[in-house]
Amino acid sequence: MRVMGYGLRVTSCASQLSRCIIVCLFFFSFVGVSQTPPKISSKVDTTFIKIGEQIQFTVTVDVDSTDQVIFPEGQTFSPLETVEALPTDTTKKQSRYILQKTYALTQFDSGVYKLPTQFIDINGKGFYTDSLMVNVATVPVDTIAQKMYDIKPLINVEKSNASFWKILFFILLALLVLGALLYWFVFRKKALTEEEKEALLPPYDRALLELKKLENSKYLIQDEYKLYYTELTDIVRSYLEEDAHVTALESTTDQLIDKLEMLRDAGELKLEDATLKQFKQILQTADLVKFAKSKPAISIAEEHRKSIEQIVIKTHDALPEPTEEELLEQEEYQEELARKQQRKKWIIAGVAAFGAILLSIAGLSAYYGPKQVWDTVTRHPTKKLLDGEWVSSSYGYPPVLLETPEVLVRQKTKIPLEFQNKIKELHTFGYHNDEAFFTVASTSTTLAEQEEPEHEKTIENLIRGFEKKGAKNIITKNEEFTTISGVKGLKTYGSGKFKVPDSDELVRGQYMIFSFGGPGFQQQILITWLDADTYAKEIVDRIVSTLEVKIEA
Repeated sequence: MRVMGYGLRVTSCASQLSRCIIVCLFFFSFVGVSQTPPKISSKVDTTFIKIGEQIQFTVTVDVDSTDQVIFPEGQTFSPLETVEALPTDTTKKQSRYILQKTYALTQFDSGVYKLPTQFIDINGKGFYTDSLMVNVATVPVDTIAQKMYDIKPLINVEKSNASFWKILFFILLALLVLGALLYWFVFRKKALTEEEKEALLPPYDRALLELKKLENSKYLIQDEYKLYYTELTDIVRSYLEEDAHVTALESTTDQLIDKLEMLRDAGELKLEDATLKQFKQILQTADLVKFAKSKPAISIAEEHRKSIEQIVIKTHDALPEPTEEELLEQEEYQEELARKQQRKKWIIAGVAAFGAILLSIAGLSAYYGPKQVWDTVTRHPTKKLLDGEWVSSSYGYPPVLLETPEVLVRQKTKIPLEFQNKIKELHTFGYHNDEAFFTVASTSTTLAEQEEPEHEKTIENLIRGFEKKGAKNIITKNEEFTTISGVKGLKTYGSGKFKVPDSDELVRGQYMIFSFGGPGFQQQILITWLDADTYAKEIVDRIVSTLEVKIEA
């Protein structure tokens, strides 16, 4: 019985749990169903504007605080154009949010336009606004009060040289910095150091100055006799070599004394025997100190320095006065030294400038690539077009909007006799560069009848025109093309061998023909360029990316 009672209690608890789960599921289902659905509304501040004026199109969405709303973006209001999409304005009302999104729209052609329904994404579900009609009126012109004038001819405007002056500025700045560095480190007359001042002294004065410094040295106090006597003999030997023109530095003691005696006997050096004998004793003592580690008394070493000083003085006094020829030779020697120093400075400057140019070229080549640098220096024709200041304009009627490296110039074209009954107006604009074999042309045609243009026939005529001018092996492909604003047309492209103007030479080239149109009009854009020209391909890609047409005549 106890077991049965326990089982009844378990069954009762399970039954209560099941009822609780069902109630909870029913409650949450009820809550989910009872949520208020989103509310969408739209309005414009006016339905009547003039050409170029703007209307404010506002979309209001009333949603729950947990809903995710995605408003339309981009050019989704065609045939009206989006000028600006303002930030979303959010207002909280109890547990719900009111979102307002405002768009500034405009149109540059007169007429009555339908503002299409707009798709609003809320939690992955689509909701749509109402469509509206907008009337765009032309600006009235009083032709009676205001006199009408003919269209003015094209005016040649001087091309902006902003990029050229910028490059020139940086080149001049680099040259100025290089010139300043060369002046500071090479050409500037620097203050001479003490060593340089001593080197410029005459041999006699320099020898006495060095002997004076040796007197004030601490060699003898520090027991450095070898250094003392080495410097002492070097001073006197250098002086004799420079002033007496005796090869003293490479001579032994006996050889040096023999040379001095020969000069004395020849009458070129008036020295007494006692002076030569004393000089020989000092040199022999110096040899013993340097090679036999002899160490005379300090007083003797000091006396030897004084004796060497007297020998220098006596030698200087014994030398004959230099002749005029010797003085001229010395002057020429000094001038030659000055010229050598000047040439050395110019060589350093040239090497520095050449090195700076090489480093600049290497740096630019590493950053931009050798081909880019070379083509920039040699002014490659299509690279010059690509890097120049581009022009954005519309051509013909109905208009074709293009961004090109050079403005397209109106071409004088005559309508052939066989087409005069079919074509009402023909507007042709073009730019051609013979050096780069690059062409851009735009043609807008108004037909005499409100009929669809025959793009295939027009393209066949263009291809036949290529062949008449000497083109061969022309390959043609067709595919659909859509502009940024969604206008669809026909793209014809291919390659072939085209004749170089004023020559029998054929070059491999590519072409593109874009065809658009509607009842009563046709628009075509033609582009040709060299097959292997990467800069021309970049130009073509940029032109195509900006291509836009008006589809209403």
